[in-house]
Amino acid sequence: MQFNIKYFFVLLILINLGCQADEKAEVKEKPLIFQTINGDTGWTQYNVTYEDAQNRDFAEQFKTLLAEIEAQTSTFQPTSLITQFNQSKTDFLLPKSSEASHHFLKNFELSKKIHQTTDGYYDPSVMPLVNYWGFGYKGKKPVEKIDHRKIKSILKYVGLDKITKSTTQNGIIFNKQFPQSELDFSAVAKGYAVDCFGALLEKNGINNYMVEIGGEVLAKGKNKKGKFWTLGINTPKEGSSLRDFEEIIQLDNKALATSGNYRNYYEVKGEKFSHTINPKTGYTERNALLSASIIASDCMTADALATGCMSMGLEAAKKMVDSLRDVEAVFIYSKDGQTMQVYYTKGIENALLLKGKK
Repeated sequence: MQFNIKYFFVLLILINLGCQADEKAEVKEKPLIFQTINGDTGWTQYNVTYEDAQNRDFAEQFKTLLAEIEAQTSTFQPTSLITQFNQSKTDFLLPKSSEASHHFLKNFELSKKIHQTTDGYYDPSVMPLVNYWGFGYKGKKPVEKIDHRKIKSILKYVGLDKITKSTTQNGIIFNKQFPQSELDFSAVAKGYAVDCFGALLEKNGINNYMVEIGGEVLAKGKNKKGKFWTLGINTPKEGSSLRDFEEIIQLDNKALATSGNYRNYYEVKGEKFSHTINPKTGYTERNALLSASIIASDCMTADALATGCMSMGLEAAKKMVDSLRDVEAVFIYSKDGQTMQVYYTKGIENALLLKGKK
């Protein structure tokens, strides 16, 4: 844990009363105390900066919260709730305790909503395809030779319509139309965890903070300079540094999530395969859209929408985002494979983009 330098303000008050002697009083305001907590969960890193006059340390609470979320949503944990669901061959009954299943349920419900919003381009049921292409919990294993028949067969049990939920006296039951259907919350769980961290801070009366987990961000209030939080959108170029920024953004009580294909990919015989899977075709998706950055009120929505945009491509993503309320976007794309261009929605261009400060 690291503590940032505080800002001290001194107010000098000089009181003159007629012919009486000058009387000086010096009043010191309480310093603004900002601190930063860094952590590593094993699958991603997180950074939280917040202002708290009480100088409280939330490190252990963050660790506990993340552990609870991972225990329900991580496909890389062999005993997690989502792993149990994926391995089930029949109806899957969620634990009766809400504490043991509410993170899973929230990720599922939001996924259903974004699945509809993106016309199915965001689809957490792509897990079998993610594993086939070597980006899932079965380990990163590049596909040396594409099996088109295999992909076609996997597509039969991909689709959220093949997973239904019902409430009974025994609890909430999930039914799989096909035993092979599986879920993957990797494109929404980080954003969800960011929102949960923010909720924890606000519950403790903290209103000035920035939470970042694996690149997904939620910023509220002001930073230690009394200004809105400023973040950079990375240059979506293979080999670029994490400090290479294509755009600079100010967040006014908003969340920001970015998805791209320029880091998580592999190459076989000169052909590149990215981690973005198109749930409609079954194949890895590489199109003119290099990165999609979404600004929304909550981070899990931004996270899922950014993934959906990468899957559907530039023109469809423009049309979708322009139809949504309280959602803005920055799309970095290249139609010729060389020159990068940027598309902004009107709201972000007018209010949030800091031009000329790359």
